[in-house]
Amino acid sequence: MDTLIMVAQLLLGLSILVGLHELGHLLAAKMFGMRVEKFSIGFPPKIAGFKWKETEYSIGTIPLGGFVKISGMVDESLDSEQMSAEPQPWEFRSKPAWQRLIVMLGGIFVNVVTGIIIFVLLVYSKGETYFSRDQVIEHGIVAYDIGEQIGLKDGDKILDINGVPYESLNDLSSGDALLSSGGFYTIERDGERMQIAIPHGFINSFSNEESMSNFINIRFPFAVLETSPDGFAREAGLQKGDKILAVNDNETNYFNDLQSVLAENKGEKVTLTIEREGQELLTDVKVSEDGTIGIAVDNLLEPVRKKYSFAQSIPLGTERAFSIVIINARAMGKMFTGEVSTKNVSGPIGMAKIYGSTWDWTKFWSITGLISMILAFMNLLPIPALDGGHVMFLMYEMISGRSPSDRFLENAQKVGMVLLLAIMVFAIGNDILKLFTGT
Repeated sequence: MDTLIMVAQLLLGLSILVGLHELGHLLAAKMFGMRVEKFSIGFPPKIAGFKWKETEYSIGTIPLGGFVKISGMVDESLDSEQMSAEPQPWEFRSKPAWQRLIVMLGGIFVNVVTGIIIFVLLVYSKGETYFSRDQVIEHGIVAYDIGEQIGLKDGDKILDINGVPYESLNDLSSGDALLSSGGFYTIERDGERMQIAIPHGFINSFSNEESMSNFINIRFPFAVLETSPDGFAREAGLQKGDKILAVNDNETNYFNDLQSVLAENKGEKVTLTIEREGQELLTDVKVSEDGTIGIAVDNLLEPVRKKYSFAQSIPLGTERAFSIVIINARAMGKMFTGEVSTKNVSGPIGMAKIYGSTWDWTKFWSITGLISMILAFMNLLPIPALDGGHVMFLMYEMISGRSPSDRFLENAQKVGMVLLLAIMVFAIGNDILKLFTGT
């Protein structure tokens, strides 16, 4: 069932984005009087479809893309018979270069607008919920494995990133921070200021969603939320709302303090100092061999919650949408230098895992908005067979006054298709490798 939910979310997200992308091409082409022969979400063989006027609309079996076939255009169909005939006034090749350029940018434009709308609506409907810099400085952090590897420790108070104050806990693991060259965190530890370097290629440590939760978190005061029916805590009489102040006289102001002390006393009996309705009580409890006593806890640290008007959401949502493009462009650039590993390239399996095995509409639209912006960026790359390849050749024509020959465009399209196929095979190979290695 988990796999079905992941696949369903991926297919729905891609169908929406691919459909809108191709619709952008279709509407622009029809606006300039070009004949659109086919519009497909997914690649052949065709599952279903219908014809309206001169255009056949269909859904393909392979849901990893789509296409629009415009008369008189060198595309993935490589229809050389049509291209060898005399140009007709309704064909793509008969129109001015500026009109053809708009048609090729139509899909990218729609994906950008879609991404912006999604993020604007998310900001407006959900606002922001986060732990602030002031809270991080007041309470300090918990450093997990990845954080400890670069020298962070429990209780560190992170003051800034690269000498610049940040806004929220999320900023500490943002792409902007992890991709910085020569980056560093300024921290306060035991009253002393120091710098913790962000290592070259550190972003490679965050190859999946699970690794993000293995970096750092904020320390938080806690209370018992519930006790396990067969756990030692219930046997010892712990109740919902109890605050565990100490274990064997070791103060446990934060949940990570409790975890540390219990880990040191696996299999032992310990004495808890608890606060219940304003009174302090002592109780003995057995610690299991895995260092737990059978409780779930309530985080007593209240996050910052912000709501925005629709007018305020427009610039904030737009900024978030374009920050995704900027970060991906930087990451791609660092792949060429070797700083960012190509193992981070994911295919459909990796994308499905990002959506997750639970259907959360907020998360679904957040990821769909993210993919929409990435799709726009990737399609703008100057690779033949992508929109950006066509844009590159059209810009050459507009500047030089000479258009590349149909034969050259056909050969370029073949090269581009081989290149895209190789990238897809590589991405899917990465996905399969991650499934077997668990990374």
